[in-house]
Amino acid sequence: MPKTLSIIIPCYNEEDTILELIRRVERADVGEVRKQLVIVDDGSTDSTAELLRTKAAQHTLLIGEKNQGKGAAIRRGLEAVTGDIVIIQDADLEYNPDNYAALIAPILAGKTPVVYGSRERNAQNRLHSGMTYYAGGKFLSAVTNLLYGSEITDEPTCYKVFDAALLKSLPLQCTGFEFCPEVTARVLRRDIVIEEVPIDYFPRKKNEGKKIRWRDGIEAVWTLIRYRFAREV
Repeated sequence: MPKTLSIIIPCYNEEDTILELIRRVERADVGEVRKQLVIVDDGSTDSTAELLRTKAAQHTLLIGEKNQGKGAAIRRGLEAVTGDIVIIQDADLEYNPDNYAALIAPILAGKTPVVYGSRERNAQNRLHSGMTYYAGGKFLSAVTNLLYGSEITDEPTCYKVFDAALLKSLPLQCTGFEFCPEVTARVLRRDIVIEEVPIDYFPRKKNEGKKIRWRDGIEAVWTLIRYRFAREV
């Protein structure tokens, strides 16, 4: 029986990109693997939710009444996942769904249950959202490797891919952008090696709608430290 890839798309105020992003996800070639789109609107105040309702008959659509954060949206979406593999997809156009086939290949081959898409491993990625974002990503990857003995190059990447059963087994507590460091920490604490695959990256800047802020970076570092020594993983 063909495997199913569940794509969780958390979104908040992405009226300019959401329909184009969905079109790109729909047409992404993943061979014989089926696709399930789980789209979670996190209390958007623009027309995002209205636009998404045009896709309700085709995909799993969850509409939130108030903004709770990316982590909360992912956790809600995970409850609706029916596939064998799960990937996280931001609702902007920074990441390329054409990379899905390469990202899921190691899991399909039974090599690993976790794959991260690394922007750093693709030499053609020469643009960044800004030096602060770039340096922050490098720093978080270094902190992760120092704390957990890993060798990943892009900890805060959006493209995180999991065996669905593994992801559902993690007792995630995140509500915001700390989803990334929390899930990374919990996976590494279970002695699971994260495989990285080069991906494309088309960054946008703060004035174009990028939402992550310096406070999220501080919270990410604290999350990595906290879960390094937590009892439950």
